Amino acid sequence: MTSRQLTGSTTAGPGRAVTALRRTASGVGNLWLLALVLVLWEVYGRVSGSLFVPPISRILQNFGDVWLGGPASQLFLSDLFWSEVTTSLSRFARGWGLAVVVGIGCGVVLGRSRVIAQMYGPVVRFFAAIPNTVLLPIAVQIFGVASNMNVFLIFLGSVWVVMINTADGVAGVDPMWLRSARSLRVPHWVLYLRVIVPAAAPQILAGLRVSLGIGLILMVISELYATTEGLGFQIVVAQSSFRYLDMWSAFVLIGLIGIVLNLAFGRIETRLLRWQRRSGLDAL
Repeated sequence: MTSRQLTGSTTAGPGRAVTALRRTASGVGNLWLLALVLVLWEVYGRVSGSLFVPPISRILQNFGDVWLGGPASQLFLSDLFWSEVTTSLSRFARGWGLAVVVGIGCGVVLGRSRVIAQMYGPVVRFFAAIPNTVLLPIAVQIFGVASNMNVFLIFLGSVWVVMINTADGVAGVDPMWLRSARSLRVPHWVLYLRVIVPAAAPQILAGLRVSLGIGLILMVISELYATTEGLGFQIVVAQSSFRYLDMWSAFVLIGLIGIVLNLAFGRIETRLLRWQRRSGLDAL
């Protein structure tokens, strides 16, 4: 072994240790507030003895009993998990997916045509300003107590954010890029596919990320009032029968689903926007 190899092997060890130490410090820095809240929750639950706010340790134990513990063929998830979570996520996927298709399509049209934007822009802004939960009685009246009502409410709450962000992103594409593309006589569909949509992609994806959270909220809210299955329905049943541990366990599960969906969307967003140097809230 040469002297250079010996030097490299001796410096690589401390370097890896410093990197591991920095990652550990970063992880502690990100999680200290969550850990503090959980500790305070545990202390309050044990000291107060409240049935409504039990200690977090009992909630987590109940979470494992209710939502986990299935056989390996079910990925160690319970039957209740598969029946209720798949029902809720199916509604969310249909409503949010429809909102993405309609929102991006209409947003591109609004962003490219000043006349159409002036005609329909006020209508879009008006419906975007209405709290979508107030439309719940109307949705129940139209669709009845069925999954279509939940899907409609998720769609209606998510589509405006996607549409407005897409329209703003498309309208803000640099005119120089458009003139350069037209000077090359690129076909019309290539102009949209290779120039306009990629240039507006950061704002489109920002709208999708916001609509993701709105869709999850509306999924739970709509299931709280008008359904016979789903995670929201499980919360109502647990609350009305004073099974507060089950209620809090459902809250934990909804939070975990939200985290997983946001992480998955963040990975997709990072990959699609890998050409863009970003900083700030990427880690959220």
